[in-house]
Amino acid sequence: QVQLVESGGGLVQAGGSLRLSCAASGRTVSSYAMAWFRQAPGKEREFVAAIRRSDDTFYYADSVKGRFTISRDNAKNTVYLQMNSLKPEDTAVYYCAAAPVYSGRSYTRYENWGQGTQVTVSS
Repeated sequence: QVQLVESGGGLVQAGGSLRLSCAASGRTVSSYAMAWFRQAPGKEREFVAAIRRSDDTFYYADSVKGRFTISRDNAKNTVYLQMNSLKPEDTAVYYCAAAPVYSGRSYTRYENWGQGTQVTVSS
């Protein structure tokens, strides 16, 4: 089983950028479909972005398309989420997740989770 640890969250002004990292141990990130989810207070956990294990196909939520980029560095066993043009509505705890194969955008499809990192965007 893979263990995931997120980092890189923080407080940023609207329009700014952050890069989140998800460091994996125990297994390689190339063995999994990797994804980012986020959860704002009082809201359900929602899909942000994913990358398939097999062919590096990317998927993005409409709300972040064109602003966020998911990537994977197999040598560092790390997945990243580059977030540009941040908006106050992007404020949430961001979670990294892994699944044996990409099976859609529901958080219930992902078996392995990190502890989350807080992102706060001020207006």
